[in-house]
Amino acid sequence: MVENMSQIKMAAPCLLGLEGLVAGELRSMQAQNVEAQNGRVLFEGDEAVLARANLCSRYAERIQILLGVFQARTFEQLFQGVKALPWEMWIGKSDAFPVKGRSLDSKLASVPDCQSIMKKAIVERLKTAYHLPWFEETGAVHQVQFLLMKDKVSVMLDTSGAGLHKRGYRANAAEAPIKETLAAAMAYLAHVRADSTLYDPFCGSGTILIESALLALRIAPGLRRRFAAEKWMQIPGEVWSAERRRAQEQILQDRPFTAYGSDIDPHVLQLAEENARKAGVGGCIRVEQRSVADFVPKTESGMIICNPPYGERLLDIRQAEELYAVMGRVFPQEWSSTVISPSEHFEALFGRPAQKRRKLYNGMIRCQVFLYPAQREKVQRV
Repeated sequence: MVENMSQIKMAAPCLLGLEGLVAGELRSMQAQNVEAQNGRVLFEGDEAVLARANLCSRYAERIQILLGVFQARTFEQLFQGVKALPWEMWIGKSDAFPVKGRSLDSKLASVPDCQSIMKKAIVERLKTAYHLPWFEETGAVHQVQFLLMKDKVSVMLDTSGAGLHKRGYRANAAEAPIKETLAAAMAYLAHVRADSTLYDPFCGSGTILIESALLALRIAPGLRRRFAAEKWMQIPGEVWSAERRRAQEQILQDRPFTAYGSDIDPHVLQLAEENARKAGVGGCIRVEQRSVADFVPKTESGMIICNPPYGERLLDIRQAEELYAVMGRVFPQEWSSTVISPSEHFEALFGRPAQKRRKLYNGMIRCQVFLYPAQREKVQRV
């Protein structure tokens, strides 16, 4: 069992560019010693913080327990470094502990060999701790993960199971969907609030609409799913129950947030409605079949967040660029607009320079989020 649950060292891997957002939300969850690194955020906390981070993080990809970090240039160093870690504190006699990981710019380049060595080291440590000759591994899964980068090994236990971007509402998705964590980040950057009126004229299966609603209404994204560590004996079930109650209490009720989505494909609009219902926000989301060229606001005020086609998976470059020009003509300048695109010419095609830009990755595609604030004051002066 874990002796000091108030000082669990953890890591939250995230999409490149979202480290600051992840660090900020972890601090708001009472995490300690938060440190943003390239592609992940390190932090400390007790078992309640571990459960809270899984349930409530909008931008992290998963929550890991960081068991140790050490140098390894040989398999013997890797074996001894892994064997020295306190595996018996987390892995029980019957628990499963598969191993997977990555190696980047390291002398130990063979991932299968590293997996085999690490597995053997863990078994040897547990043999000594439990006085057993072998382990059946029929119990709860404790996924061991490692990252070997420039000969430095980080060894983790995954507590999430499925990635945190899998909220549980999107069993079906449109072609070229945006990742939930990225959509949530765009909603944050756009300053979505509980009284916002949002439009997405390329809504697809509704991810931006849904993540914006979850953020606006303070609905924890993990409330409708389960996590690997919920089956671990080391973390009492009451911890998870208490954190779920805490998350439920944070939800804002009877707020005017409304989101309108449109798309040219009626099939994806059905998916959007189904996904919104599964996410518990179907009551504040409306969708209709309409092209962006026919974009007509239904309200006097609002904001736009969208992920238009890039010309890589949907349409071609020329067609995508034509859409950017149409967007510049039909989007109300007195509204704020937040658009993600990989195009280096987006601003010229859109017809206006963005006030701010944020470099992010949508999958493996390097993009920028272009932030256009509302021009209401400028329009009034003119």
